[in-house]
Formats: sequence, structure tokens, C-alpha cells
Amino acid sequence: MFSWLFEDPLPVGAAAPDFTAFDDGGNLVRLGALRGKNVVLVFYPGDETPTCRKQLCEIRDNWSEFQGKNTAVYGVNPRGASSHSAFRSNRKLPFPLLVDAGSKVAKLYRSGGLIIKRTVYLIGPDGVIRYAKRGKPSPAEILQAAA
Repeated sequence: MFSWLFEDPLPVGAAAPDFTAFDDGGNLVRLGALRGKNVVLVFYPGDETPTCRKQLCEIRDNWSEFQGKNTAVYGVNPRGASSHSAFRSNRKLPFPLLVDAGSKVAKLYRSGGLIIKRTVYLIGPDGVIRYAKRGKPSPAEILQAAA
């Protein structure tokens, strides 16, 4: 009945499921179009909640390291564009936040359910998952998996 609570993230070495979603600026983002770059997806429960704010601001504070590793970063949750835009502006986040309508992307990445399970993925330039972890890993830990 509640098996989604105990479901592990997608495994390292698996092909990352392709998706399309709009970001907080109304731009359509398709994972497949980002081949050739590392892509970090940060699934988080809510905009402006304490742990989510801290997690995304840690990435912001280490932005030059992400850029140095040819990495695109996207925060992902089902909130609307106006909520994401305000959060991004308030916290000066240099990366887009994806509007995951109906939690479709979260479900593809085993991060959906009654609430979004805090999960971070790093997808390599080849489209293969190189890092997958629940919780709030440090930016340095995430970037160790970057190609």
C-alpha cells in the first residue's frame, strides 16, 4: 500500500528517463537536449521551506564549482512557476526550477508520492545516472560523480 515510501532511487548506471517540463521562466526543458553536459536534478518538497532553502542555497554558494564541471542544475517540485520564480529571486538561485505538474518527473525518478522525497541525481553527459541519493548531500559529494 505504501511501497512508494520505501522505494530506492533509480540505480547508478541506469539510463536517465527523458522528460520535458517548463521552468520557472516558462522555458521548455528536455533532458535529452542536455546531452554533453552533466545534469543535476534536485527533487525537493517545497519552496522556501528551511531544509529546501538550505540545500538549494548550498548549491548556489558553490555555483562556480558546478560551472567548472560543465553541469546544469535544476530544482524540481510540483509548485507553480510563480512560487518557483519568487523563491529563485528571493534566494538569488542561478539555476532554473522546474514545474513538475502532477509530479510526473518525480515519479519517473522514484521521488514522487504524497510528498516529494528529497533526492539528488547527477546524470552524466552520456545520459547515464552517475549519482543518486536521498536526503541533502553536500555539493562536493554530488560533484565527485561529475564527468
